[in-house]
Amino acid sequence: MLVDSHCHLDRIDLKPYDGDLAAAVAAAAERGVDRMLCIGIDLGNAPAVVDIARRFDNIYASVGIHPLDISEELCEVEQLVALADQPKVIAIGETGLDYYYSAEKSEAQKRSFANHLRASALTGKPVIVHTRDAREDTLQLIREHGDPSVAGVLHCFTESWEMASAALDMGYYISFSGIITFKNAADLREVVKRVPVERMLVETDSPYLAPVPYRGKKNEPKYVREVAECVAELKGMSFSEVAAQTSQNFDRLFRFA
Repeated sequence: MLVDSHCHLDRIDLKPYDGDLAAAVAAAAERGVDRMLCIGIDLGNAPAVVDIARRFDNIYASVGIHPLDISEELCEVEQLVALADQPKVIAIGETGLDYYYSAEKSEAQKRSFANHLRASALTGKPVIVHTRDAREDTLQLIREHGDPSVAGVLHCFTESWEMASAALDMGYYISFSGIITFKNAADLREVVKRVPVERMLVETDSPYLAPVPYRGKKNEPKYVREVAECVAELKGMSFSEVAAQTSQNFDRLFRFA
């Protein structure tokens, strides 16, 4: 009924479940979260996320290098294509640009992002984009190297409506996390109201950014329900309508699922 379109299952806190990931997955299912996309962030965790996807019928994986995890030797297009050619891998990324934390590595980030966009075009698998304080460069690289017929998603979106609109025009989807429930996120909630629900995804980005009323705690996939409920309130829709629509959107974007 509901998809957590972006979570880091290899990093979530399993202490409440006695170390059993299956129990955490079951807890999410009890709250209507029946599918998840487990995100790769570097070459080191790629085997772990792919293994998690193989173990669970309702979990998929992505492979890529987060902009804050790139090394001096960039991951080449061919290497990304080979990583993506594994069972249950349905997307390229998490990739993108982060000038908030690492502006000094902007050139390396741009080269890495371009490689991921090219790999996405070659594989036909959408790209999962992290962007922070890098609006113009993010959009420009998507225009130059992306394939609009494959497109992707700007995940955990916190930027302006103008950026969201430009990405929507290029075929991208916009994904919102628990940040939209935060008291200081009034501007972002206005963006939620303007993004068409047909082009929207919901996510936890767990174990980070737990939504209200769990803010400050470790996040996990079952809390994506609070994100969807917030979207429903902002859109004047029912929870079930938002859950159904965002699940359809997930299937439309991530065709290999």
